[in-house]
Amino acid sequence: MLKKGYHPKAFLTRRKNVTRGLTVRSGIIAALEKEGPLNAKKLAERVNVSYSSILHHLRLLEIEKAVVRQSGTRLWKITGVGQQRLIEV
Repeated sequence: MLKKGYHPKAFLTRRKNVTRGLTVRSGIIAALEKEGPLNAKKLAERVNVSYSSILHHLRLLEIEKAVVRQSGTRLWKITGVGQQRLIEV
């Protein structure tokens, strides 16, 4: 079973949610919440995973509409779409 502590926006609706993916996506979302828009290289440093893994998970989160790339830049930011913590509601 999955442990508590994953960010609600890290869960995917169109793919299977595995522990490693949830951990990486939770780290991405936490970094974006804390520091604002970041590029994939900075996210890879913050989450401590490879650049290609970060891009893979950013694309998955983009499909879920949890993150979006800022137009004209390489920066990613969180959207208001997706599941939220009960505290935020």
